[in-house]
Amino acid sequence: MTAQTSTGSSAPPGIAGWPPPALDPAGPYAGAINLVSWVLFAMGAIVLVVVVIALGLALFGPRKWRARLGGEKIIWAGGLAFPIVVLSGLLLYGLAVTSKVASEPLPGEMRVRVTGEMWWFRVAYLDDQGREVIQDANEIHIPVGEPVAFELESADVIHSFWVPRLGGKLDMIPGRRNVLRLQADQPGVYGGQCAEYCGGPHALMGLVVVAHEPADFEAWRARRLLPAPTAALASRGAQVFDANGCGACHTVAGTTFNGLAGPDLSHVGARRTIGAGIMPNNQGTLAGWIADSQAIKPGNRMPSYPVLTGQDLREVTAYLDSLK
Repeated sequence: MTAQTSTGSSAPPGIAGWPPPALDPAGPYAGAINLVSWVLFAMGAIVLVVVVIALGLALFGPRKWRARLGGEKIIWAGGLAFPIVVLSGLLLYGLAVTSKVASEPLPGEMRVRVTGEMWWFRVAYLDDQGREVIQDANEIHIPVGEPVAFELESADVIHSFWVPRLGGKLDMIPGRRNVLRLQADQPGVYGGQCAEYCGGPHALMGLVVVAHEPADFEAWRARRLLPAPTAALASRGAQVFDANGCGACHTVAGTTFNGLAGPDLSHVGARRTIGAGIMPNNQGTLAGWIADSQAIKPGNRMPSYPVLTGQDLREVTAYLDSLK
């Protein structure tokens, strides 16, 4: 499947899914949130019109109307009863919608655990028993037409998971697991981002969700479940990776590189972006990121490596690019 971007060609390079197309739903859960938004817009407009009319009558209307607007009954009705009825109705409606998109995973439902980190997303695909079977980072693959339960956690501070075209946003809170259900009705690449200020380069904390036709998704999952190839371990790039201590922070399946502080790099060559959704993934951007990630995303937790020679960068990025 060749997936087309859901954000259009006008999206600036560097931030996946920006500006967020929040009112262009591509699935039923996003559609429900979109309807809530329009109901809120409509009710806000109605209230504004009522207030403006009342203000106009109070200032310029006949004396009889002005006297009536200043009466005790109008104050009780307009100042207390009207807001209580309107806000209570909107609250109940909103709770009814969110209860459907944020309920616990159902038996047999696909589950993905996403953990917010400073400043990237750790991704794990779970089996029916809740065990992690595939690890990834900043990119999530789902089948079209099927609801997916996202189990949202945080490893440090409060983040917020938001893929506008597929659903609403939900906070990722330390020590707590929240559940959000998303579904894509058509294949595509949907931009997402952290929607809760989490310090530092929060604005550059993005991700992408790739929706495949079911057969293509099963093929993708089957590839990810294959044993990791080891041929690239003998490459000069792998030696540079090892010599500079990269394996202390990153995991590469099938190797002794088993660090957990940074994103899993077992399939980094197959990802569409690097730096948590902020740049397209190719050897050039990889080299720039490794050489001076702080210039690209100031404050992120990966150190820059200005000591690497041009040849070292070419070899290590060729090794990373081979990890499909």
